[in-house]
Amino acid sequence: MLVALSGGPDSLALAAATAFEAPRAGIRAGAVVVDHGLQAGSADVAAHAARQARALGLDPVLVRTVAVGTGPGAGGPEGAARAARYRAFDEARAETGASHVLVAHTLDDQAETVLLGLARGSGPASLRGMAPATGPYLRPLLGIRRQTTHAFCADSGLEPWHDPQNDDPAFTRVRVRRTVLPMLERELGGGVAEALARTAEQLREDSDALDDMILEFVEEICEPAEAGIAVSVAALEANPPALRQRIIRYVVESEFGVSIDRGHTMQVARLVTDWHGQKALDLPGVRVLRVGGLIVFSAAE
Repeated sequence: MLVALSGGPDSLALAAATAFEAPRAGIRAGAVVVDHGLQAGSADVAAHAARQARALGLDPVLVRTVAVGTGPGAGGPEGAARAARYRAFDEARAETGASHVLVAHTLDDQAETVLLGLARGSGPASLRGMAPATGPYLRPLLGIRRQTTHAFCADSGLEPWHDPQNDDPAFTRVRVRRTVLPMLERELGGGVAEALARTAEQLREDSDALDDMILEFVEEICEPAEAGIAVSVAALEANPPALRQRIIRYVVESEFGVSIDRGHTMQVARLVTDWHGQKALDLPGVRVLRVGGLIVFSAAE
């Protein structure tokens, strides 16, 4: 396995814990360090993190420099950096044959993710937060507070790098971390971060159960259509709104690789529940049209 190491307190604590535990479990553990090239001296930071990983006994240690995308399709600077980082992780895993990559997200990161999802009205997909395991990616620190990883580094004599962007209020997540969450903790009496993490866990359980229900019958209500797929209006209408809307999102994402928001989902749902001859819907990445008793989804032209 590989530890995703930035050199910051969270990932450095994870690297040290992995270096200690992996040999005792008979597991070979290395590290991958990604240089995004977005700050002056980033190559030096990456090289220092790699030296720390080797000093801890991790092997192999890979350093990867990535090109972070720009432009309207890049998903903003944070999203573009994340996409580039995970591409590097995938390449490092393939190169080394590693089974998993350990990522150092903490309980505080989980709480921030849930708050951001609430603020954006993103629905259950965001409010469920980050899963402890997503394919080859494991997050063993999701139940640990950030202050614990900082204390661990101090007690162990480790010298983490502190990313200046983590203090830059230009980033929404930094404002949540530095202002919003502390204010909620102060005004509501503490334990807010833990409560948000528990909420994410409960919503993830509910969401997984609904997904399982969809998978049981979605193939039965779908059929091929020209340049796309069609879903039975009667089947969608027979289901409660939560399942109907989830089926719509599932079909769009699984067939076209597009994630549509609630507003777009509700437009499609109205073709089922409020049909009065509407024209086709041209949504991001997908075109939706009602033809008789079918809702037909096709790739956007």
